[in-house]
Amino acid sequence: MISRIDLRGDALPEGPALRDLLPRADFDVQTALEKVRPICEAVHHRGDAALIDFAEKFDGVRLESVRVPARALTDALDGLDPAVRAALEESIRRARLVHREQRRTTHTTQVVPGGSVTEKWMPVERVGLYAPGGRSVYPSSVVMNVVPAQEAGVESIALASPPQAEFGGLPHPTILAACALLGVDEVYAAGGATAVAMFAHGTESCPPANMVTGPGNIWVAAAKRYFTGKIGIDAEAGPTEIAILADETADPVHVASDLISQAEHDPLAAAVLVTDSVELADAVEKELEPQVAATRHIEDRIRPALAGKQSAIVLVDGLEEGLRVVDAYGAEHLEIQTADAPAVADRVRNAGAIFIGPWAPVSLGDYAAGSNHVLPTGGCACHSSGLSVQSFLRGIHIVDYTKDALAEVAHHVVTLAEAEDLPAHGAAIKARFGWKVPETK
Repeated sequence: MISRIDLRGDALPEGPALRDLLPRADFDVQTALEKVRPICEAVHHRGDAALIDFAEKFDGVRLESVRVPARALTDALDGLDPAVRAALEESIRRARLVHREQRRTTHTTQVVPGGSVTEKWMPVERVGLYAPGGRSVYPSSVVMNVVPAQEAGVESIALASPPQAEFGGLPHPTILAACALLGVDEVYAAGGATAVAMFAHGTESCPPANMVTGPGNIWVAAAKRYFTGKIGIDAEAGPTEIAILADETADPVHVASDLISQAEHDPLAAAVLVTDSVELADAVEKELEPQVAATRHIEDRIRPALAGKQSAIVLVDGLEEGLRVVDAYGAEHLEIQTADAPAVADRVRNAGAIFIGPWAPVSLGDYAAGSNHVLPTGGCACHSSGLSVQSFLRGIHIVDYTKDALAEVAHHVVTLAEAEDLPAHGAAIKARFGWKVPETK
C-alpha cells in the first residue's frame, strides 16, 4: 500500500540532492496557469456574468446572484447541528487566544539624538478569503482565515466558497454558518480560479481586494500565481502533507492513523514516515490495511494517496539522519513521535507546524489546537510561514530627523551616494545646508 525508500548505510547527500530523493507529488502550477489565464481575463472583462457562466460550467448550477444573501447566512446558522456549532465556537475561541498574541505594536528606535525610526504596523484594507468546497467541506478553513484577519484589524473581509447545486447554488451551509458565527456577512458563491479573479479584479457585486488567502486546489494556486504583483497572496498551496519522525517508542496504531488522516484529503496528499526502526515500519505497514478498510474515501482518495509517489516510509540510520531528512523535506505538518520529543522538535528547522508527542496529532491542529492550519506545502516551509496575524499586516517605517541629526550623518550619505554614482542623491542633502556638507563634530 505504501512504498519504502531506504536511505541507510550511505552518507546522506546535501541540499537539493537529498530533497530529490524524497517523495513529492507532481504539482505543475505553471501548466495550470495557462488554463486559468482565460478564466481570469473573462472575469476581468465580463465581471459577474462570467462568474455566473463559470459556475454553470464547473459547478453545474446557474446562479441568480454571486453574492450570498444575508438571510442565507442566518438560516444556515439557525439550522446548524448544535454539536457542530459548539465545536466551531470552541475552535474560534482557541484560535483567537493564539492569534491575539501575535499582534504587533508600534515601536520607535532612537537612532541618535533627534533622529528616530518608528515601525508602525498597519493591516491591509480589504482581503478576500477562500474556503474550498470540492471533495469536502471546510468550515475550519473559514475559521483559520477569518480569525487572523480580524485579529490583525482588517476592516473589510469577504469570503468565497464554491456554489453547490445541492444547495441551490449557495456554498455549503456549514460554510455559511461559520461565516455567520464569525460575523462575516460578505460571502460569494465562487470557486477556484474564478474566486481569486473576482477578488483581484473586482466585479459589479464584489469590490477588489488587496490580498487573497486560503487553501485550494491547483487552479487556486495557479490563479494566485497569475495575480502575484497585482494582489498579495499567502502562498501557492499544494497538496497537503504529513511527515512523521518516529523511533521505536512510537505507537504504530497512532502513526498509521495519522498517515491515513492526511491521505483522506486528496489522492495527491502526501503521507511520509521517517524512522530508524524497521520494526516500527513493519508494524505501521501491517496496521494500515485494517485501518484503511474501516474508514471512508478509500478508493478515491486514501489508497491512491498512500500508494502514490508522494508517500513513503523512509528508513534512516538514526535520529540525526532523520532530522536531516525532515528538514530537507520541509513538511506542511510534522509530527515528532520519538523519545524526548520536545527536545527533538526544538532541533527542527523546516516545518509549517510541528506536533509533539503522541497526544498532539495533526487532526488537533486542523481544528482545535488554536494554531493555524493554513500552512506552506511542497517544501516551502524552508522559507515561508503559515497564515497568521502578521500575514495581514504591513510594517511601515517612519523616519523623523532634526536638522542637527541630519547634519551629523550628511557626509556619510553624500559619500555613499557618490560611491553609487548617484550625485543627485547627495545633492538632495547638500541643498539643505547651502550646498556645503556640514563638518562632523
